[in-house]
Amino acid sequence: MKLSILDQSQVCEGQTASQALMNTTKLAQEADRLGYHRYWVSEHHSSRSLAHSSPEVLLAHLGANTKRIRLGSGGIMLPHYSAYKVAENFKLLEALNPGRIDVGLGRAPGGMPLSTRALQEGRYGDIDRYPEQVGDLINYLYDSLPAGHRFAGLHASPSIRTKPELWLLGSSMGTAQIAARLGVPYAYAQFFGVPGSEDAIPYYKDRYQPNALHPEPRALAAVMVICADTEEEAARLATSTELFFLSLEQGRMLDFFPSVETALSYPYTEYDRERIRAGSHRRIAGTPEQVKQRLENLSDQFGIDEFMVVTITHDFEARLKSYRLLAEAFGLRASE
Repeated sequence: MKLSILDQSQVCEGQTASQALMNTTKLAQEADRLGYHRYWVSEHHSSRSLAHSSPEVLLAHLGANTKRIRLGSGGIMLPHYSAYKVAENFKLLEALNPGRIDVGLGRAPGGMPLSTRALQEGRYGDIDRYPEQVGDLINYLYDSLPAGHRFAGLHASPSIRTKPELWLLGSSMGTAQIAARLGVPYAYAQFFGVPGSEDAIPYYKDRYQPNALHPEPRALAAVMVICADTEEEAARLATSTELFFLSLEQGRMLDFFPSVETALSYPYTEYDRERIRAGSHRRIAGTPEQVKQRLENLSDQFGIDEFMVVTITHDFEARLKSYRLLAEAFGLRASE
């Protein structure tokens, strides 16, 4: 089993964005030491509670502060940008960190409509062009633009021997369809819990169209996990996540990731508690043995051997411990 990490740099209650990014660096270094396979960072705009607005800038910093682990975006919201510029950014990252860079792509806005308008000011970002943009990006990365392409002969700098690994990220059947049709690796955001998306990975595998770059389908699932010494402690830590995602569901983005104390003292309605219970199946919280069993069951269900673990706690030390316990449970090999 390969274990990887998706980090969103939550700005915790009582902390600053700078502290959140320092913790991201520490976590990436610990993940590198523990033997995790990848470390991806997300893209969010106009958010006070999430510090990632430019994954490619953060990845350059993380590359300079880690040694082995693969680094990538989870993901770049491609409809906002030029595929050519994204290709140059990630080829430069790959040149700096050969064999270690992933370019994960998404088609969601990564923010509210106002930030989308600002990002696309002066241009038209058409989500329907997303598959075409992905195809263009692949051609830029591999210098394989066909003769009839509108930019035939264009080179994306720098010239490098290795290439970033491209993944399509999605929480719905739509992205699974695109990834299968284009023949590229697919990362399924299981923790989003989009209704009707449970069969996204089997659908992707069944309809996968092989090609020279990727003769076989490759898929991973991003899952939300909190691992602690006891089931009770894991449940206590998870109350912060429950309040944060409840607020998102209700259309309210909190200005910070709440502490356990704030979550426990929140005046939940009975409907609030029902919504939390309804979403509990998307989160895995428990002891190392319990978490390992749940992940192995999901591995059998999806037919995959890689999970991208999202662990969010207010207490950074508890977060580090969760990843350490998980690494130990699965026998990851730590490096000195």
